[in-house]
Order: sequence, then C-alpha cells, then structure tokens
Amino acid sequence: MDFLVLTEHLPKLLFAEEGGGLVQQELSFIVLLFIAAMVAIVVRRIRLPYTVALVLVGLVLSFFPNFLGFTVSSDLILAILVPPLVFEATLHIPWRKLKKDLLPVLLLAVGGTLVGTFVVGTLVAQFLGISWAAALAFGALISATDPVAVIAFFRSLGVSKRLTILVEGESLFNDGVAIVIFNLSLAAGSVATTFNVWHALQEFFVVAFGGVAVGLVLGYVVSYIILKNVDDHLIETATTVALAFGSFVVAESFGQFVGVEGLHFSGILAVVAAGLMVGNIGTLNTSPTTKLTLDNFWEFLSFVVNSLVFLLIGLEIELSQLRPNIIPIFVAVVAIILSRGLIIYAFGWVYGRLQPRNRIPLKFQHVMYWGGLRGAISLALALSIENAVFGSDVALELRVMTFGVVLFTLLFQGMTIERLIKRLRLSDKPPQRVELQRRQATLFAKWAGKHELDRLRDDGILFRDIWDSMSQVYDEEILEKKASLRAHLQDFPELEQEMYLQAREDALHAERSAIGAAARRGLITNEVHDELIIELNNRVAALELIMKNRGLDIENKEFVDHG
Repeated sequence: MDFLVLTEHLPKLLFAEEGGGLVQQELSFIVLLFIAAMVAIVVRRIRLPYTVALVLVGLVLSFFPNFLGFTVSSDLILAILVPPLVFEATLHIPWRKLKKDLLPVLLLAVGGTLVGTFVVGTLVAQFLGISWAAALAFGALISATDPVAVIAFFRSLGVSKRLTILVEGESLFNDGVAIVIFNLSLAAGSVATTFNVWHALQEFFVVAFGGVAVGLVLGYVVSYIILKNVDDHLIETATTVALAFGSFVVAESFGQFVGVEGLHFSGILAVVAAGLMVGNIGTLNTSPTTKLTLDNFWEFLSFVVNSLVFLLIGLEIELSQLRPNIIPIFVAVVAIILSRGLIIYAFGWVYGRLQPRNRIPLKFQHVMYWGGLRGAISLALALSIENAVFGSDVALELRVMTFGVVLFTLLFQGMTIERLIKRLRLSDKPPQRVELQRRQATLFAKWAGKHELDRLRDDGILFRDIWDSMSQVYDEEILEKKASLRAHLQDFPELEQEMYLQAREDALHAERSAIGAAARRGLITNEVHDELIIELNNRVAALELIMKNRGLDIENKEFVDHG
C-alpha cells in the first residue's frame, strides 16, 4: 500500500471509478449523501443504531454493482475519510483526562495489539493452514479496534467520560501499531524482502513516534501562530481542515520532504497528535465565535464522512463470498473474541495491580471487551493486500475473513452493546444531575456571550450605547440563570458538594500549572518547584480519596459502581 499516491493522484482517490468522469463522481457523492440523510430520518423512528442502518443499506446497494459506478480503494478510506473523523474525535478529548488514563490506553493500544496479532495469527494459522506471515498480517489488521466504528457508537450512548476516553484512546492509538505490524508481515511474506526482527522493532518505533512528532509540531504551529493571532473564524476553520489532512500527508510522505527515500511515519498517529494539540491548546486561543464555528463545522463534516464510511463498508462487502468461506470466517470471529477477552481482562488486571487507586472498573472492562468493533481501517488494510504477496487464493480468503469479522462486529456487537451498557447501568443519568448540567450549560453560554460582547466593545467594534443595552439584557439573564442554579442546588444539596469538589480539583490543577510556568520562567528553582509539586500532588491525592469514599467520579461528575 503506497500512501504517497495521495500527493500524486489526489483527485483520483476520491472515487476509484470504473468509468465516467467528474460528473459521475459528483452524482455518486450526492446519491450517497441523500441516502445517508434518508437513513438518519428513518432511524429516528426505529430503535436501530444509525451506523448499523448505514451498513445494512450499503449491503442492499451491493446487490446493484453498477448503481453508483465506482469501487472502494484502501487509499480512499485511509487517506481521505479516516483523517477528518480521527481529527474531530481528538478535538473533544481533554488531555488532562487522557493523561490520567494514558498508561492503560498505551498498554491496550501497544501491548494489546501485539498480543491480539499473535493470538489471532496463531489460531488462524493452526486451524486454516495458511502461512505464518499471512496469519500475522490478518491478526494485525483485525486486532486494531477501529476509531471510526467505536467513536460513532459511543457518541450516542451517553456513557461515562472515563469509559469513553479509555475506548476511544485505545482505538485512536492502536491503529498505528496494527498498520506497522501489518506492513512488516507483508514484508515477511514477500520473497523479495529479507525480514529482520530487530529492523522491524526499529521501524515500529520510528514510524509510531515519528508520526506523533509530526502531529505535535504541526498542531503547535497552527495553535500558537494561526489560531492565536488570526481572529477570523473562516480562516481558522480552514486551517484546521488543512491540518487534519496535511498532518497525514506530511507524516506518510516525510521522506520526500527531507530527501530520504522510503522514510515515512504513521499518518493516523500524526492526525491524533495534531487534533489533541488543537483541541487542548488551539481552541483556548480562539474567540467564542471561532469555537462555535469549529464545533459546528467539524460536527457536520464528521456526520458526512462517517455516513460515507459505513455506507462504503456495506457496499464493499460481497455477501456472495461469505457463504463459501463460512468456516474461515467462523474461525476468525472466534479468534478475535477470544483474543479481545484475553487482552482486556489480562491487561485490566495488570493495570489494577500497578495502579490500584485508579483501576479500571470491571463493568468498564465488560464494555471495552464487547465494544472492540472493527470497521474501516481493517477493511482498508485488507483491500491493500496484493495477490502477489501471499497468492491470489490466500489474499481473497483474508479479505473475505475481514469482511465477515467487520460485519459481525458492526451488526451483532454493535446492535447489542447499547443493551449491555444499559444492563450494567453505565448510562443512567439521575434527572437532577441532568437538570444541573442543563442549568450550568445555559449559565456558561450567557457568560460566554457577555464576554464576547465586552471584547467587541474593547476592540472598538461596538458603540457604547449599543453595548449598554445589550449588556444590560445579558446581566439580567445571568442573574436569572444564577438564581435558577442556586435554587436547584438548594433542592439537591449533594450536587453542591460535588460542584465544590470539582471546583477544588480545577483550582489545584491551575495551581500546578502556575508553578510549572514559574519554573519555566526562572522565577523559582527546580528544588522549590519539586517541593511545591509534591505538596500539590498530596492535596490532589487527598481529594481523590474523598471522591472515592463518596463513590463519586469527579472527572465525570457522576456516581460510579466500582464492582
């Protein structure tokens, strides 16, 4: 699979058509969008996940091969459709919360993918009799949970923020590991390439960390140079779009930029790093108008691209090929179910021993196990397998097995995971807590509007008399919302205690950031910095102990059952 083709043949990647020109491509795109909109309208009236419905509709459309007149390519999925979805997802992941669970996320993303690759590869090789290289290639492409599929399902379920970060974080990071192992397996299966384990490990670290470095650098440039200094919501939004695709292209084509042939990094990990940088730093440097524009634009783009991905998954899966290969598909499904259980519960136990105070609740592990969906990335990697590597028969068998597993996880697991979450009572929201969030959000919105109004006055854009009249309205609305919030807290005093704990935690994090800034500016020595940080960490630990004694997850503002 050559990602450099993106920079050379970008227009052709939109749709690898079988005939017809630009008008045919545009018509196909419009038809798909119309179908997605109709599906969205229908699923509002029936209890069926939107993404599942899209896959089912795509399967129906696959019976009409000439209906749209194009085929799905691996480059279309990985280079065009996945980057904006991954970028949009990382925009909404708070680094502070991700950092708290970064160790289990990396354990699952790196160690879990490696274990899954070898477990699935071993079972497939033993029961189906294919070569080790081909079995490991399949194990790699199918072991990575797909961020596109996982994020789409979790967005609508309203689960705990920590659970969402654990599942999304693993899905966003583990595809880089899977792609590297997959490419190494292809190299091992090629008679023209000598395979070296040490070289493979070196390549893994270079590709993974190089991709993260590219994303961080580009994300830093956009966050501190453009988003901070350019006050134009259209330019800033356009820049984030360029960053989402540009970080992928730069990472995958890095060798061309520096003159080193064959050097490339993980484009997906670059997009993840860039999105985290913009979501946690860049958006803090923008105006409320820009933030609103960014949220609305990326929400819309995510809906469009997400709809296309799941429709194309259904279109690409050929049902006629599944029945003759039912035994290999059954072996593959059993293998991924067993390996996923081993990964989640074994690594969950190990992490619980390492960090008993921050262990992953068993209920969370059940959802993480069943929420290991496969989708667009597995499909794209399977489509990239060339017949010359393992032979045409094995390549076809691997693709069909991938189709079967993707279909099983999206339809069977995807349609039952909501029931599992509700059965475990992980999505229950007490009415008083929902009402508190609603009143807090409206008050926050009014404060943001008042702040923007003051900025316009200070910049000389708004006349004084206009500001006076509008500001008076905002002041009255803010007082009204504050009174409403106070009344609700008086009715439910336990919520006020939670707000106090949350405010205390936010204040401690602000103090820690201030101490770090003072050390960087040379105002305090390293010894004083370390002493103060230790003191603050002890106070944070005491606050967390109070939280656990109350059975309250402060980070998520909700009660949790750690059984």
